[in-house]
Amino acid sequence: MSAEGHGSTGLSEESNKDQDPATKGGDKGAGESRSRSRLRWKKKDMPGGLWVKCDACSQTIYRKDLEDNDLVCPHCSFHFTVTGSERIRMVADSESYEERFAEYEGMDRLGFEDRGPYGDKLKRTAEKTGHSEALLCGLAEVRSHPIVLCVLDFKFLGGSMGEVVGEKFALSCELAASLKRPLVVFTSSGGARMHEGVLSLMQMAKTCAALADFSDNGGFSICVMANPTTGGVTASFAMVTDLVLAEPGALIGFAGPRVIATTIKQELPPGFQRSEFLLDRGHVDAIVPRTELRETIAKLIDYAQDREA
Repeated sequence: MSAEGHGSTGLSEESNKDQDPATKGGDKGAGESRSRSRLRWKKKDMPGGLWVKCDACSQTIYRKDLEDNDLVCPHCSFHFTVTGSERIRMVADSESYEERFAEYEGMDRLGFEDRGPYGDKLKRTAEKTGHSEALLCGLAEVRSHPIVLCVLDFKFLGGSMGEVVGEKFALSCELAASLKRPLVVFTSSGGARMHEGVLSLMQMAKTCAALADFSDNGGFSICVMANPTTGGVTASFAMVTDLVLAEPGALIGFAGPRVIATTIKQELPPGFQRSEFLLDRGHVDAIVPRTELRETIAKLIDYAQDREA
């Protein structure tokens, strides 16, 4: 805007030099009118969404640069929340992902209504995200290592876990066992889905049991917790894989810090429930920057396979 303003001012000044002083005022008004018209036209044609403001450092980032850096701020390394499709693109080898269990769709068994029927909300969210449920599952490769990949999409009702998420996760464990592939899980979730009541809470036991069976059959599993991973997802399968990784600065916990502080009536320590805080206390095995995840996962799979051999 400022560059355009300087350009138009420069043109009007050059034209003013050659004009008679008697007519200068009238022509100046006409020039300014044309300049404002050009500015309005240019502003209207300027495409939106080219720039993104970092939530952490408030720096303005060119969107293309941010996407090229896997949605990590180049100034402060803040990790933006990514969609399920973006996560698959970042992690899986090119054209290696083959989705499984996409036909499973949620049901409104309880007739739940908030601002509208839960069933209608499921349909609208599916249309918006292009996915039938919050958990995306499929076969993939990471640096030529075959895996079964599960990704919770926070854009789908906050990545919440309901019946379908629990079922698809259990089926993914069975698929990984049958193909003798490692299971790699990425979580970004608000927890159990309140719209499904106790049925969603039952998925906590179901997913843990599925992982236990997978492990008993010699399976190897990795979970990468991204911001945020909370509630029933943290309290179930996200924390009981063979290796638990986290992205830097991720909020990880059961209840939110504000709820805890209000309940216990105490000030929480700095960094409470962030991945660095959990690493210091042994709740996660490692913190891995997003740009290093592919290499790290491949190395861990190599190590597990060497141990089995």
